[in-house]
Amino acid sequence: MSKREDIFEKLNNLIEQNQFELVSDKVDDNRLKVIYLMNDAVESFIVFENARITGEYIKDYQGEINTSLTVQKNDSTGNDEYVLVVHQKDSVCTVFFEDVSFEVNLYNYGRTAHFWIEGYEYLRQLEYKISILRDKLDYLGEKYCNDLEKELANLTDFPPLNYCFYPSVPEKYLVPRDNPWEPTDKAITVMLKVAREQQDKMLYQVLVLYKQFKNRKLAKVIATMLHRKSHRKVVESLMEKMTEATKNYPTRKFGKAADNEHKKILTRAKQLQNKLKHKKRKSEIFVEEPFVVATDSIEYKVYLMIWKKSLINTKVEIQEIK
Repeated sequence: MSKREDIFEKLNNLIEQNQFELVSDKVDDNRLKVIYLMNDAVESFIVFENARITGEYIKDYQGEINTSLTVQKNDSTGNDEYVLVVHQKDSVCTVFFEDVSFEVNLYNYGRTAHFWIEGYEYLRQLEYKISILRDKLDYLGEKYCNDLEKELANLTDFPPLNYCFYPSVPEKYLVPRDNPWEPTDKAITVMLKVAREQQDKMLYQVLVLYKQFKNRKLAKVIATMLHRKSHRKVVESLMEKMTEATKNYPTRKFGKAADNEHKKILTRAKQLQNKLKHKKRKSEIFVEEPFVVATDSIEYKVYLMIWKKSLINTKVEIQEIK
């Protein structure tokens, strides 16, 4: 399959899933961008080159979209051009373009977290990052992931840590996966490796049993173990691995003024973190940020996740840094 054919296949998949969305209906530098995969790890687009648009495009349209794609001769240039007709209910727009390209912007998401659900936040933020990493791998391919990312992405198929027990988003926003309760040997092997590295013999033994008997009862036992204080090192190790896997990706930039304001908030967070450290209290800094290219409703925020003293269950306190 050629590069162009691959891009058109991606476009066709978007249309079949009713996910066709232009970043803007304004042509910029003879280009129009269609949103492909957007999450904290990546902002990617199918780009229509030498493009123009006519008719009315309804942004944020939620209904069914019908399209047709043909090829014709451009009377002005004499070149072949593609004609994409997009129907949004009673509105029709037509996009003319001569070629397509694929734009991918990768970002550091190791410090990213969203605290949409209370309780066991340290596990929910892990579930979120593993999920967006898996999407990055599935939709973009292995060449956009490093070896550690490819290893950690397997944990989507580990029910004790996926949305079966620790969803990071409310149920109405969950995007279900096929067979979420069925663990893979690869996923369990990743967890066995971490348990062995942290010398967590009890968890290791239960994981060995789980690999042999893949049932929900054992999944629940392991999920419970993950929020116990006695197994906290395994969770912290997974967090550290995610940070390590993403450290070489750039951070998002929002312009000099905004970046300076964000830097001030991060400085305050680090100052508070140091004060807590002197009191022998461990904490993690997390960031919530909007997209760079296609704006969304998320605002830039900085949080401290502070590990609390506890007897049985691992507990944390989430503090937003104003």
